[in-house]
Amino acid sequence: MILIYKKKEQINSVEPKGEEIKNLALKVKEIIQSSGCQNEDVIFLCIGSDRSVGDSLGPLVGTMLKEHTVPYRVYGTLENPVHAFNLEDTLKEIKKQFKKPLIFSVDACLGDQNQVGYVFLKDGPLVPGKALKKVLPEVGDYHITGMVNYIDPLPTMQFLNDTRLYTVMNLAKTIVKIITQATGETTGTY
Repeated sequence: MILIYKKKEQINSVEPKGEEIKNLALKVKEIIQSSGCQNEDVIFLCIGSDRSVGDSLGPLVGTMLKEHTVPYRVYGTLENPVHAFNLEDTLKEIKKQFKKPLIFSVDACLGDQNQVGYVFLKDGPLVPGKALKKVLPEVGDYHITGMVNYIDPLPTMQFLNDTRLYTVMNLAKTIVKIITQATGETTGTY
């Protein structure tokens, strides 16, 4: 597994040992602090569905963040997932409640076989559903994605369905560890 922070075309990659997770957590903390937003105006929008193992990364992360009682707003949990059918309504709700929030989108992604298990932190909005050729609104100022599986000539949905829960859980734990370290919150379990 490799953690990558990507800003525009610059890529920094590191092995996900404790020190490297700490460095990525510091990057998230720096982003939050430089935004000038209060904690209640920082949102982690965790996208996905619990009905597909490969797509459950977002709701797992959201649930774990709530269990850790991070000081930020969390949308998208196993109990109340944010997915293709309610994403636009969720974004409308956020726009009503917040003037100018800092949004981190969290989602699963598919890509090259040699990148399964990677975590990416990137500038700019997430385009959810892209691998499945869904047309959904872009969301987030930054996004965190976990590479749950790879794309092959078979139908893409097949790869989300054939994703190992072990991979998704490890990615979720890593992402939660990054976020909780960024907030200084260490209660809860992984």
